[in-house]
Amino acid sequence: MFLTKITLLNFKNHESRSVSFQKKINCIIGNNGVGKTNLLDAIYYLCLTKSYFNSTDQQNIQFGKDFFRLEGKLTRNNELFDIVYKLAANKRKELIVNDTPLPKLSDHIGNFPAIIISPDDSQLILGSSEERRRFLDNTISQVYHEYLDQLIAYNKILAQRNAALKRFAETRQVDRQLIETYDQQLIGLGNKIYEARKIVIGKLYPIFQRYYKQLSFEREAVSFVYNSQLNDTPFNELLKRSFDRDVMLQRTDVGIHKDDIEFFLTPIGADAKPDSSVKIKRFGSQGQQKSFIISIKFAQYDFIRRNKEFKPFLLIDDIFDKLDNDRSQKLVELIAGEDFGQVFLTDTDDVHINEVLKGKEKLFDIIRVL
Repeated sequence: MFLTKITLLNFKNHESRSVSFQKKINCIIGNNGVGKTNLLDAIYYLCLTKSYFNSTDQQNIQFGKDFFRLEGKLTRNNELFDIVYKLAANKRKELIVNDTPLPKLSDHIGNFPAIIISPDDSQLILGSSEERRRFLDNTISQVYHEYLDQLIAYNKILAQRNAALKRFAETRQVDRQLIETYDQQLIGLGNKIYEARKIVIGKLYPIFQRYYKQLSFEREAVSFVYNSQLNDTPFNELLKRSFDRDVMLQRTDVGIHKDDIEFFLTPIGADAKPDSSVKIKRFGSQGQQKSFIISIKFAQYDFIRRNKEFKPFLLIDDIFDKLDNDRSQKLVELIAGEDFGQVFLTDTDDVHINEVLKGKEKLFDIIRVL
């Protein structure tokens, strides 16, 4: 898969810009604030129909304008694609692929997979469980479209159940039959989502450990644990036990929407004990946390690559900050290898980029954003 050109109109701080790309590593260089990250986000938009950095689409329209438009020209397995994404103020967004509008944006997910690594990803470690569920859902949805359909349906039923619980509090009347109807739908969807998450977590785990081992030069080991209420108790039993509590709280307090992933770090050495694992959230250095994030994103990339007939896009935003020289060199060695396809990375310093990518001159091109 190869993005040859992208055109931005009224997107964030880009009034009008067209950029062409080469097939391997594209280094987007410029000072802070000139729009390097926004260029990556435009690529992400074309692939996943939303911004990675801003959940409100309307806020991505350039100030003073009433619409934005993105267009990308791609090839995938020797087939040409023209993707246009349009959003006008106070109107629904439009996605057009090869002159054909897509009625459901969700149908586009997974057709042009993309993985992004950004300083904001620190929230994957430091943030709420929602951040980690979003990462897992993003991974699975780009491979299995039925999973995305199940997730959308689950969240819709969950919202309806929660709305009913709030009405019960307002009217002081409880409709158990209505809740049981919602429960049956949640159970069927939730069990499928849970099984998919459990399987994919198991596949990500060894890939993630392999990448971290390479990036850390075996200075420490890492692990993660998938925590779900469904690990120990069937979903139907959880809902029965939680009914009275749900009525009191006016929300559904059990289910796969409470799932989480815990991340751990284990020192390697003579003094390391079998039970010496610690939560990386509390005890990991900035460099260790960044290596952790890169490794789990690379595992995400690898999982998607293995399940597609082409390599996803890899978008890397200002990632060399807080990585020592050894880890930076190993990162470059990995992305320049055969396992990775087209890469887009940003930095403020082309001298630094040339130094990091020394010996790989044939593989990269510098694009300056002024």
